[in-house]
Amino acid sequence: MNAFWHYVSVALAAIVLSGCGVPHGQPNKGSEVLAPNEVLDFGTLYAQNCAGCHGAEGRGGAAIALANPVYLAIADDAAVRKVIANGARGTAMPAFAENAGGMLTDKQVDFITSEIRSRWGQRGILDAANPPFYAAKSTGDAQRGKVAYKTYCEACHGLGGRGGAKGSAITDHSFLALVSDQGLRTIVITGRPELGAPDWRANISGKPMTDQEVTDVVAWLASRRVQNSGQLYSGSNYLQHKESDDAE
Repeated sequence: MNAFWHYVSVALAAIVLSGCGVPHGQPNKGSEVLAPNEVLDFGTLYAQNCAGCHGAEGRGGAAIALANPVYLAIADDAAVRKVIANGARGTAMPAFAENAGGMLTDKQVDFITSEIRSRWGQRGILDAANPPFYAAKSTGDAQRGKVAYKTYCEACHGLGGRGGAKGSAITDHSFLALVSDQGLRTIVITGRPELGAPDWRANISGKPMTDQEVTDVVAWLASRRVQNSGQLYSGSNYLQHKESDDAE
């Protein structure tokens, strides 16, 4: 019996001592839930703010894949951060920075920007290439762009950009209403590998698009937008472009 009570006493003492390090009513170390503006875990931040459009692990969805080394080689950290922080006006990309009406602190925006590149970038991937600039350096010409479109894009995206066997319609009014000129330029340059769309080098074997040709194609696509807000599905606008394309 003495041995039994000895063990009981030891067990009780251990229980009492285990609680001595934490004042009554306070949580154990590490059990506190972080405030949303203190979270610096990439998996959490990406899942809550980015994955809905850019897909799990940056593999793409309604929006471009961020886990595309070519995109990350074209767009520097300042460009990526600017879009995350301020969004893209007139598109479905919202601003995420607190000072632009979003929910993320500057530190969180910086963290996401850094992690996207460190996880999905590939140093030197375009060292042997001469890629177009991320942002246009000159004014585009829609008529030249029409010619460039026929040369590089029509085989997949069809006559007038209305879609083909290998590519979607890219002059669809709804699509053009939701993408900026910069968004169009980014896609033309970097492609959408998750959808099988090539980058600027692979539309025609051995003949990459020049920077000016990219700029001109974007100008042509932009010219197909419905200009009057509230008339995104204008039948007359569609027929006007269709008749022009069919006549050629």
